[in-house]
Amino acid sequence: MTPPDPNPTPAAAGPTPLPTEGGADVTLEPRYGVPLGVTLLGPLLLPLQGLWDGSRWLILAVVLFGGFLLLQAALLRLRFEAEALVVLRSGTEIRRFPYSDWIGWRLFWPKLPVLFYFREQRSPHLLPMLFEAAELQRQLEQRIPPTAPQ
Repeated sequence: MTPPDPNPTPAAAGPTPLPTEGGADVTLEPRYGVPLGVTLLGPLLLPLQGLWDGSRWLILAVVLFGGFLLLQAALLRLRFEAEALVVLRSGTEIRRFPYSDWIGWRLFWPKLPVLFYFREQRSPHLLPMLFEAAELQRQLEQRIPPTAPQ
């Protein structure tokens, strides 16, 4: 018979991180598909100009948003560490998400992943897919038990 755990985990805590292969940190490579797709959507909306006066503003907004996503893909990186997902901007840590605070995660549209959702105890997060999706999913599955169907 084993003695009770002197430091039990509270019931409200998130999933227990799973052991990883070798425990090495992994930094995801950028993926420019979503930013380029959004940017190229702008010119595809050009035929709307004859149908709607506000289409120029829509086209401009879409192209600018695509440019913003391209910049973010170039600057931001996700690094999976033993205890947390770390967000880096130009190599400098800007945010840390401990796995113990996570409630769940999901990649939307797995065949063409464009959004990454995860929820921690304090707040939900929805991110455009600016990173290599297959490696992101592999790292998530290794480190945090999935809670939603993939």
